[in-house]
Amino acid sequence: MPGESSAPRQRISLACPECGHVQVEPAMVMSTVCRNCRNNYKIEDGKAVARPKQIARYGSGPPEAAALPEPPPAPAPLARRSKPKPKPLHPLLRLIFRPKPPRSVVCFDCGHTFAAAAEAQSSQCPECSCYISLEDFQIDGPWNREIHTRGNVTILKGGNVTSSSLRAHNLTVIGELRCAADCSGEVTVLGHGRVTGAITCRSLRVEKRARVEFLQPVTAAHVVIDGHVRGQFHCSGTVTLKKRSHLHGYVRAAAVVIKSGAKHHGVFETTSPGPPSAT
Repeated sequence: MPGESSAPRQRISLACPECGHVQVEPAMVMSTVCRNCRNNYKIEDGKAVARPKQIARYGSGPPEAAALPEPPPAPAPLARRSKPKPKPLHPLLRLIFRPKPPRSVVCFDCGHTFAAAAEAQSSQCPECSCYISLEDFQIDGPWNREIHTRGNVTILKGGNVTSSSLRAHNLTVIGELRCAADCSGEVTVLGHGRVTGAITCRSLRVEKRARVEFLQPVTAAHVVIDGHVRGQFHCSGTVTLKKRSHLHGYVRAAAVVIKSGAKHHGVFETTSPGPPSAT
């Protein structure tokens, strides 16, 4: 109504102490932020008041006359305790935990023979630097991948190897071998079946009650037959036919030893003078 005093003011105008921007704020506000420069300032008695800025200053060093306290002396180093020497093993334990002798390894590329640790999984030829795997394989199912190792390969019962190449140190055949094998050690046959690929090894042994037919020639330094075998054998050393063994095929060897009760059907050809010996 005319003549009456107006209502108290609810908003005030504030000027930023940094940039001078004027903005309207509620009258009860205690601080605000400038909408222009984003500066934060306080409000006292309806006016904008700049906040005091903190300035870091470097303090002056201590006077030269004042001496710094001496650091405490370093603690004396602890004396090292000597480790107790391990007690020697009992002679009986030495026999049980006897270290394995190093294995003999033949390089795939240059044929150099060298020694490697018995527990090693791989090695390198000292002559040609060829990488040589020493991993062992035990095969109990179908297998069609190449095997190149100087470890031992065992084809268990139910195993069937049809890979394009098998190279190993010792090979034990209980299941089926349907590929060529080149071994630097011994090939042992304990099962029944046919071997379709050529066999090259240091020695071949066909165990008792095994029945095997080699469809390709076998080349070895020594051959021992104690089962029923059919095939061709080229041996630079001795072929031995054990008691009750049966051999059908061609044999060319430096010497032949036929035990009492062994049978052979085929041709023996010796590469050195003297007839085959029979005992």
